[in-house]
Amino acid sequence: MDLNKVASFVQVVDSGSFTAAGRLRGQPKSSISRAVSSLETDLGVRLLQRTTRKLHLTEAGRLFYDRAARALAGLDEASAAAQQLQDTASGTVRITTVHDIGTWLLAPALAKFRERFAHIQLDVIITPRHVDLVHENVDLALRAGALQDSSLIARPLGRLSAGIFAAPSYLRRYGVPQSLRDLKQHECLRFRSREDYADWRLSGPDGEQTLRVRGAINADGYEFLRSAVTLGLGCGLMPLFACPQIPHAQWQRVLPQYRAVGAPLHLVYPSARFVPKRVAVLRDCLLEEIPPLLDGGSNINPVDS
Repeated sequence: MDLNKVASFVQVVDSGSFTAAGRLRGQPKSSISRAVSSLETDLGVRLLQRTTRKLHLTEAGRLFYDRAARALAGLDEASAAAQQLQDTASGTVRITTVHDIGTWLLAPALAKFRERFAHIQLDVIITPRHVDLVHENVDLALRAGALQDSSLIARPLGRLSAGIFAAPSYLRRYGVPQSLRDLKQHECLRFRSREDYADWRLSGPDGEQTLRVRGAINADGYEFLRSAVTLGLGCGLMPLFACPQIPHAQWQRVLPQYRAVGAPLHLVYPSARFVPKRVAVLRDCLLEEIPPLLDGGSNINPVDS
């Protein structure tokens, strides 16, 4: 059923004439008359008895008007509610990412966000699974690496860089590496290595190079490796975003002039149009807060050689 026809009919009844209804709807009287006549044809009943001076509702017209007027009022309320939600920084925002990024990047950024927008609820989904934002009704995602779905909007945040870290207890026992070559003689913690060695691709004053290191411990999670470093189990190539605010007594950065530059990080969302304000303010906050966290400070607890 054409809602424009229904709205024209209701407006005629409310205003008392086709002329007044046309004026209120910004249409000629003839257009309103045709709309009502077409509605009567669609329904197969007469809604209005027309005379030269006055309009009268038929019994069917009265019944239809009562329900149609309530339905249109409900639509107006629904529209107003939707627009208010769109324009108000309140409600719930759903965001997803993987464990390490959620722990060390998203959580600190959300702490800043909550200081400014305490009324917005946050539903944080931490999962290694690739979440379908559209079908699972998720507003935002933090994703590292190459993006697969080109239909999504992706805002770059920077690249995931890593530095070499070791605990003071380890360095006292085995000495402080003075060069990358020295690391070949050290116990190095491996991340997701399929061999008994790991290749660290590092950039520094002498350009880019690959350093093959060995160690007894291999793990698939940076949170475990961070604990292993602080316990003095070896030197670890750790994401810089995981390293700020670690006390100097627990670990130090080794050879701070070198770093590994890894995958790009993006903030991803389904559409650039009609973004609710609650989502927009979180999006803007993350775009502001996360890039400085990626580097973690260029010389976090540098070790004294």
